[in-house]
Amino acid sequence: MKQTTNSILMIRPVAFRMNEQTAVNNYYQKVLDGLLPATVNAKAQQEFDTFAEKLRAVGVDVTVVDDTLEPSTPDSVFPNNWISFHENGDVALYPMFAENRREERREEILDMLEDKGFVIHNIVDYTSAEEDGFFLEGTGSLLLDRANNKAYCALSPRADEELFIEFCEDFDYAPVIFEAFQTVYGERKLIYHTNVMMCLGETFAVICSDCIDDKKERKMVLDNLKENGKEVVIITEGQMNNFAGNMLEIRGANEKRYLIMSTSAHQSLTDKQVKQLEKHAEILSSSLDTIEACGGGSARCMMAEIFLPKN
Repeated sequence: MKQTTNSILMIRPVAFRMNEQTAVNNYYQKVLDGLLPATVNAKAQQEFDTFAEKLRAVGVDVTVVDDTLEPSTPDSVFPNNWISFHENGDVALYPMFAENRREERREEILDMLEDKGFVIHNIVDYTSAEEDGFFLEGTGSLLLDRANNKAYCALSPRADEELFIEFCEDFDYAPVIFEAFQTVYGERKLIYHTNVMMCLGETFAVICSDCIDDKKERKMVLDNLKENGKEVVIITEGQMNNFAGNMLEIRGANEKRYLIMSTSAHQSLTDKQVKQLEKHAEILSSSLDTIEACGGGSARCMMAEIFLPKN
């Protein structure tokens, strides 16, 4: 199984704003005072377009689908939370914590991908768990080491342990389960998505290990990464707050590896960390300030990797 792909799906926002339904446990979201909603959306669209253009310029196959005005889906720019694509032609659909995020799941997006020549054999649908109040938000909650058949998950209100284990059984991954925390007004609170504190590349991993308060769990996670030969790059909680954990390695033209991140993530890294990462992939960053502030997510969340076979 390949760890990286050249194809990604991105959803272009049409009515982007801070989502009040996700702010209850996403402590990265902020209200941008004094900006009209139309201004926030225009800034988000500009950031999105520049980002997608940078990816295409290095040879990434980017499928952009426009969001729809109705129903209102302020977080649609983060498709990796509701869908994942797999090499065997499977597509997984995930149960979402926020009710207005459930509307992001659109069947016609799968039709568009099939029109582009991607092959979908089977849909594995976990969304009925929403009715019972259990959630697992795609590759926000799950970090997949596809090459080594391991899945990492920081449990939270948006990542249910039993659902995660069910996913691992269905897709043949060994589960690596832990809890990760961040300090919010002096209190330790669970981090809402695994992919804000950790990134898995082909030959490296970026992790804020300080978030894993339990020493045994921390050692277990780091041992798992090292066991698979990954160079571990440790980031601080301050860097994580600048979305330095929210990165994704993808392939551009001629199979060249790129590590995609936001400008704020890139600027938070030390020279030593940049050198470590550049041994593995070329860094490509783009400014996502508005999307990060209002959405509480960054570059990685905006890209749903497509591993499906092609006709």
